[in-house]
Amino acid sequence: MLPVTMVIEDIFKALGDPTRLRIARLLGAMELAVGELAQVLGQSQPRVSRHVGILCDAGLAERRREGSWVFLRQSESAGPVVEAMQALLALAEAHEPAFAALCEADRKKLAAIRQARETAAETYFARHAGEWDELRALHSADAEVETRLAEALAEAPLGALLDIGTGTGRIAELFAEQAERVVALDKNLEMLRVARAKLQHLPATRVELVQGDFADLPFADASFDTVILHQVLHFAPDPAPVLAEAARVLRGGGRIAIVDFASHDHEELRTRHQHVRLGFSDRQMAELLKAAGFTASPPRALEGGALVVKIWTATRRSPAVSKKSPALESAK
Repeated sequence: MLPVTMVIEDIFKALGDPTRLRIARLLGAMELAVGELAQVLGQSQPRVSRHVGILCDAGLAERRREGSWVFLRQSESAGPVVEAMQALLALAEAHEPAFAALCEADRKKLAAIRQARETAAETYFARHAGEWDELRALHSADAEVETRLAEALAEAPLGALLDIGTGTGRIAELFAEQAERVVALDKNLEMLRVARAKLQHLPATRVELVQGDFADLPFADASFDTVILHQVLHFAPDPAPVLAEAARVLRGGGRIAIVDFASHDHEELRTRHQHVRLGFSDRQMAELLKAAGFTASPPRALEGGALVVKIWTATRRSPAVSKKSPALESAK
């Protein structure tokens, strides 16, 4: 571990450049891809990447790869330092007109970034709207499902929440205010970009988007207090490893909520919507949850359509056996 004096030295060196000050200020507003930063700053992507590297090496920012894109956010591990840095930058804006003008111009360009994300999301929705409308017509209204899910989780604080298979980001958005923080995970890059557009009005410190597989979660043991799988488990060829992973990342006493279909015989969903499993029976779900280390609560049923939506909740009985290296989080 580096001496404290050297860490402080690195931090001050990292902030000793006008472009890096602007990047730090922008990351205080939202998570951005390197290409988006280059667009806002009006500089080449290689040049911006060099500045980003210096901020990351000093521990002030974090990189995360999604396919060919690299996203940047403020460092969570250096929370107090980052808060102090943002307070100092806000003070500089208040007393330095030239810096304030630069920051204001940068924030105006962020509006174009937000709009581009929203346009891409709308294009995706337009392409798939017919498929989703067809599926929605078979079950209870989304608003009713969301209300019942919120009721099912209202008994205790949500704490740190993991939304597995976030899709459009709706569940992450629904619980962002009640949770201490939300991590929204999806394997599909295009869906993550849709979710990012939907969630970009929320503070970057409250919601994090991560690419990952629900059967091999990129998180350390006991990282979360609540896990939600909303209309996700029917895509799993084998639900057992998915629930085992959910149990692993939950703290002892943590809760899981699974929203999915009761067993049904709509075979067309396999081909038209790539459903691997045609719902779950209560007995089947109870056995899966028990095997994964959960104590199940009575399920809730919403019978407002041809497909019955079920909400299964359960509590983690004990901490999971470690499968991930403690260094995993720092390697993300």
